[in-house]
Amino acid sequence: MTQFAVSNNELLIGGIPLSRLAQRIGGTPFYAYDRQLLTQRVAELRRDMPPELKIHYAMKANPMPAVAQHMASIVDGFDLASAGEMKVALDTTMSAEHISMAGPGKRPDELRQAVAAGITINAESFHELDTLARIAGQIGITPRVALRINPAFELKASGMKMGGGAKQFGIDEELIPEALLHIKTRGFDFQGFHIYSGSQNLKAESIIEAQQKSLQLALQLADACPGPIRKLNIGGGYGIPYFPGETRLDTRQVGNALAVAMASFKTAQADTEIVIELGRYLVGEAGIYVAKVIDKKVSRGQIFLMVDGGLHHHLAASGNFGQVIRKNYPVAIGTNMAGEELENVNIVGPLCTPLDSLADKMRLPKVEIGDLVVVYQSGAYGYTASPSKFLSQPEAAEVLI
Repeated sequence: MTQFAVSNNELLIGGIPLSRLAQRIGGTPFYAYDRQLLTQRVAELRRDMPPELKIHYAMKANPMPAVAQHMASIVDGFDLASAGEMKVALDTTMSAEHISMAGPGKRPDELRQAVAAGITINAESFHELDTLARIAGQIGITPRVALRINPAFELKASGMKMGGGAKQFGIDEELIPEALLHIKTRGFDFQGFHIYSGSQNLKAESIIEAQQKSLQLALQLADACPGPIRKLNIGGGYGIPYFPGETRLDTRQVGNALAVAMASFKTAQADTEIVIELGRYLVGEAGIYVAKVIDKKVSRGQIFLMVDGGLHHHLAASGNFGQVIRKNYPVAIGTNMAGEELENVNIVGPLCTPLDSLADKMRLPKVEIGDLVVVYQSGAYGYTASPSKFLSQPEAAEVLI
């Protein structure tokens, strides 16, 4: 992990030594996100992607208000998964015109709020279209609607497949013409399509194939649409490396192939705005989770470091957010980055469960009680994806530096 600098044996976050940052926050545990790294990631992505491509931030990856406010200044739109995220999004400078909401089980009250706000709703069922029609009649506002498609293809080699086969997400590809007729007869403001096939993918070839198929599918459906395809969200899936042996995604290869595919698409649909929707890729590597060593003991030859945080704050790092076989996230001793005396340690949290583990048999610089443990790759699906109320432990702080 080289995205954060080191000075005088300490990790720097936004140029601030880790121990000083902990004092400024008032203690541990905490998440810290680096504003400069967020800006840098978006700039690098724009360099590699076609210039006319729109980049949206999927707020579910990290909905912290300060992060959302910063992202609003550097991306082209937001994609949401709840009315709670919508409230955060609308508090930023992002226009409702560039905000959309997806999710397989939107509640009627959420849909009502979304219609009133004027954001685009990615409809995912016929019942949802019926609900939107009823809401439109009640409040006198025409919904802005796109259809989320469950395509026949899938994003190969993705961490989580969200398209292809039987899925709770979207309307099956073969039923989209019927859904388009529903939109036309109800007079909705048709926006276009949303095709999200999977996530956490490091294979450029797989992403390229899914993007090409998404563009082709939209073209096949164009004649059945009640109006022009104004927006086509072809999803994301761009992953980041977490574990040894994983290779960083070649976004330049993806961007070059997408430029060719978009040029072909634009010959038939010149005015369509093409969007990619990214969360983890934009924010994941810009964040760390920090906990303090509060005890150190040896049990039958193994060293255990007890820290004041754990799975209740960072479920993913514990392995309980989808890992079949637990793997260690990248971990460092943030207050002893250059220590030459190494030892094999297990890093565990304060919870009364053996699942509360942040590192298993890792070789790290020798640790003393009071040192700060850092978990990298923690900017996405961290705090809000964790059971923070479990065992009524203290909450973690979050800061944007």
